[in-house]
Amino acid sequence: MDGKTDSGALTEEDTSPRARIGHVRWTICALLFVATSINYMDRQVIAILKPTLEHSIGMTEVGYGYIVDAFQIAYALGLLVAGRFVDKVGTRIGYMVIMALWSLSAMGHALANSVLEFGIARFSLGIGESGNFPAAIKTVAEWFPQSERSFATGLFNSGSNVGAILAPLVVPWVTLHYGWHAAFLVTGCFSAMWILWWFFNYRKPTEHAKLKGAELRYIDQDPSERPGPPMPWVKLLGYRQTWAFAAGKFLTDPIWWLYLFWLPSYFTSKFHLDLSHLGLPLIIVYNASAVGSIGGGWLPAPFRRMGLSPVNARLAAMLLCACLVVPIFLVNYLQSEWAAIALFSFAAGAHCGWSANILTTPSDMFPRSAIGSVTGIGGMAGSVGGMLLATFAGYILQLTHSYASLFAIASSAYLLALLIMVLLAPGLKEVESIA
Repeated sequence: MDGKTDSGALTEEDTSPRARIGHVRWTICALLFVATSINYMDRQVIAILKPTLEHSIGMTEVGYGYIVDAFQIAYALGLLVAGRFVDKVGTRIGYMVIMALWSLSAMGHALANSVLEFGIARFSLGIGESGNFPAAIKTVAEWFPQSERSFATGLFNSGSNVGAILAPLVVPWVTLHYGWHAAFLVTGCFSAMWILWWFFNYRKPTEHAKLKGAELRYIDQDPSERPGPPMPWVKLLGYRQTWAFAAGKFLTDPIWWLYLFWLPSYFTSKFHLDLSHLGLPLIIVYNASAVGSIGGGWLPAPFRRMGLSPVNARLAAMLLCACLVVPIFLVNYLQSEWAAIALFSFAAGAHCGWSANILTTPSDMFPRSAIGSVTGIGGMAGSVGGMLLATFAGYILQLTHSYASLFAIASSAYLLALLIMVLLAPGLKEVESIA
């Protein structure tokens, strides 16, 4: 590779500031960002079309809850398989298979015309989309040292917000001009281009032709991060650290699903916004989410400068984000559309800041060989929590037409999750051995 001798010593070229570190890892992060954007475009389409589908196929609140449940059940089951699959076959092949599966499933929604058929399509989508975060988190662990992982995770995770922003820009226009069936087909071409981009540009750091020696040593600077053999996820259940991560995801992931799947419906029912006027509130909220994701990934840095260790800095950032979500319980009492948008923006941004940090905790506690599996277990727990909240939301909205209890749950979930995580795994202590 350029700038490195056969012995691995730095050449004169490597001594310049740019060459000493390099930036290839951020190109990899860009690939993850685009994949996550496509992921969230695909899953957001049905939420935007919910009012349309209520009229076109007679879908009820309870029926919509069942459709969301189908996605969550499949997502939970898929995460167990996906994390192990990525650990076994590697990120390069694994990510391409995952992207192809979820994209075909997303386009398959165009064939559905009943609640049952949408449930089947959502189940297939959940299986495919379950692989995105295990693959992305494992890629970050392969390509970034511990000190940069939360920021890199925040960057690629902000793609979820960009996808949620693009969806309300694209879906209403396509639906109004070509019908709702066509809206489910729009991301297929993006997925195909991404698969080719990934195939030709992604390799592990030790195999990447453009990676200079200095950047490789920078990536591999953590002595406890040497690769090991993949470990069956069942054995990971014996570690308190696994349960700590799973508990955090179980309690807080459902809140993001609540925003993602019910926010369009909330603005429609509360402020009587039609499809052509629904985009702006969602775009504002998800723009704030993108800022929160990137800012949350950066947030541990000032705490480290205050003298905290990387792990304690991450916990401090998570505490701050958890506190910032608390005011969301007030949203049900607001009469101003813009005040509601502001409060949702604040809460969604704080959630994404939390997410950027909690997604990094498996790499704090486990070796690289187990990260995909641990992330899958935690994601499964989050999806189970999302399924339970979706069922509750469907029934509570059908009976009361009020979001008050849902936002009360949202306001307290993060502080409770952080407390449980700290009790189960004080200081997010690294596991001593994986046998």
